[in-house]
Amino acid sequence: MTGSPQVRLANEIALQFRGQSPDRAAAAIAHHIRQFWEPRMRADLLARVDADPSSVDPVVVAAVQQLR
Repeated sequence: MTGSPQVRLANEIALQFRGQSPDRAAAAIAHHIRQFWEPRMRADLLARVDADPSSVDPVVVAAVQQLR
């Protein structure tokens, strides 16, 4: 599962927001994904987080909750 490009990208985005509070980072990640990712990419990330939340940074899990 962690071989997914969407999981890799989401984890890399999370690294960029590491200096912010988890709530603020999750909101920023959700905003980025909404703005720049196509619907299929978002859907794939959501499905992969549902299937294996341990494969992504916890802040990404929080961001995915905001995308729903």
